[in-house]
Amino acid sequence: MSVIHLKKKDVVKSSVKGVVMEFDHEKLATILGVPGTNGICEYIKDVWEESKYTKPLEITRRFANDENLMAARRVKSGELKPFQRFVHFLVMKNVVHRFGKMDTSSFLDLTYMDHLMSRRLVNLPRMMIRHMIYVISMKYHELPYGDWLTMVFEAFGVPLVDKKGEEPKRYDYFEETFLTMCKLSRENRVWWIGSGENRRRDDDVDAPEEEAEEEEEGNKAEFN
Repeated sequence: MSVIHLKKKDVVKSSVKGVVMEFDHEKLATILGVPGTNGICEYIKDVWEESKYTKPLEITRRFANDENLMAARRVKSGELKPFQRFVHFLVMKNVVHRFGKMDTSSFLDLTYMDHLMSRRLVNLPRMMIRHMIYVISMKYHELPYGDWLTMVFEAFGVPLVDKKGEEPKRYDYFEETFLTMCKLSRENRVWWIGSGENRRRDDDVDAPEEEAEEEEEGNKAEFN
């Protein structure tokens, strides 16, 4: 497992069951069937800096639900409103995939929670690549995005053994009562934001063009 510095592009390379896979965020976007050229991609770990869309203090006040806070900080789950907890769950499971407890929102969690709730387009494939490179560099035992990586393996022709998936754990889903608390409404087994004429659809959003510029130096991550 290693990280190799290249120019202008983040690339993940792996050999699985004798099949060599190499892909960047554009290839990953094609495999997943999602946009991969436009959208915001910010990767924040220990230092939370202000950018065009990211205002740390404003974001902290928004999710801590306290306009009197004087400094940006992480936010505990108990401070989040029901719908904010729902968005935090989506970010942890799909955008900044990580394992463990959900009792605190990291700087990275809060940044993407704010992007999603402000209806800004996020460059998910590029974000996934950066997050995988970070996980590899930290030498964690398990890569994130397990379910989505299955689609990558299939695209490269990696032979997979069919096996029955595990039943979701209780903390992997929300009950109907909680979704109702989030002011979501259900029709024909589909949950919507709002109800009736106030209902909001995901495709109503006007997405910004890509904010992040190509970096002078990228990363190439290799994992076995």
